[in-house]
Amino acid sequence: MTAPRQRLVVVVKGYPRLSETFIAQELRGLELAGLDLVIVSLRHPTDKKRHAVHEEIMADLLYLPEYLHKEPFRVLRGFWAAWRKPGFATTLRGWFSDLRRDPSRNRLRRFGQAAVLVAEWPEDGVWLHAHFIHTPASVADYAARIMRTGWTVSAHAKDIWTSPDWELSGKLDRAKWAVTCTEMGHKHLQSLAADPSRVHLSYHGLNLDRFPPFTDPRLARDGSDPADPVQIVSVGRAVPKKGYDTLLRALALLPADLHWRFTHLGGGAERDSLQALAQSLGIADRVRWQGSVDQAEVLAAYRSSDLFALACRITADGDRDGLPNVLVEAASQGLACVSTNISGIPELFRNDENGWLVPPDDANTLATALKTAITSPDLRQQFGQAAAAQVRSTLDYHRSVDQLVHLFAIEGLNP
Repeated sequence: MTAPRQRLVVVVKGYPRLSETFIAQELRGLELAGLDLVIVSLRHPTDKKRHAVHEEIMADLLYLPEYLHKEPFRVLRGFWAAWRKPGFATTLRGWFSDLRRDPSRNRLRRFGQAAVLVAEWPEDGVWLHAHFIHTPASVADYAARIMRTGWTVSAHAKDIWTSPDWELSGKLDRAKWAVTCTEMGHKHLQSLAADPSRVHLSYHGLNLDRFPPFTDPRLARDGSDPADPVQIVSVGRAVPKKGYDTLLRALALLPADLHWRFTHLGGGAERDSLQALAQSLGIADRVRWQGSVDQAEVLAAYRSSDLFALACRITADGDRDGLPNVLVEAASQGLACVSTNISGIPELFRNDENGWLVPPDDANTLATALKTAITSPDLRQQFGQAAAAQVRSTLDYHRSVDQLVHLFAIEGLNP
């Protein structure tokens, strides 16, 4: 007799998204491990490009109403279906308690989306998992409580550090387990959980098949030749936590006779203001803004560059990166990296051993590190190779996929 079909329902904030390659590669990894997925997205895609991995993912897609007022009949059908479920009354009381602490339109939207998910629950769906412990986990939590089914969550960076402790504690207590991808985030979530053993550390790592070793020799540029400047690259959204304003100010502090070019890959709301800043600093002619690109173009940029730079910071509201995937990608190609010593970045890089780490929001110290890196091609080669070895020995994404498959199997979800 054929075993009944079992489908893992995964709630994400938006799909597909260029900036969340790590989620897409994990979903594809789970599929390759034999799990059958349904992706539930709270938002429709806004990126014009897609990565190759998005084309490989076979999961069905369900888009929930991004704005409840735009699909009123669908939302009403959702609440009618949810009202008939045994857990609706207690979940509604819990939602009112949340609303008193967070009286926001967002709180209403998440409850409405959860109701629609209950009404449109995928056939053969047996388990609910959320990527990010803020809004996707809110939808998953409410839906699971209404249906009285189990759910789990993957927490990452912004979602951990911009969520109030009371909300994190409640979700951690109701979820069967949680995983997170940096030691700093792991310790923080464990401190908020009634049962810390249910919070697991799982570095999401990198699909090394897509980032094979780069064995070509890099040119020994040292910034002395105006006709052959050192090529510096950065990949990331132009948003405050990436620290691109600090990076531009650091570049402007470099000696005038040091020759370099900086290329930024990525979109983001701050691109126009950063371009204006580069102009005011007098370095606009050395800076190229390439815009959003796919993974193949990113890989080509790593291989044609001499140095990767990312000046991550913690913003006023607590937002921050964990261990940025682009740093792992760049390191996998033996590309020397300059970054900051926050969050999970020191979990991969050790200052003056396999990269350069400086305090955030310190343009002067960052400029000193950049000058050393630009003028030291042998050191760049040494650090790049050491970082690549670290990535390939510890951050293969198959490890995290295997860990997740094991955790799901405990809940009865088997390939």
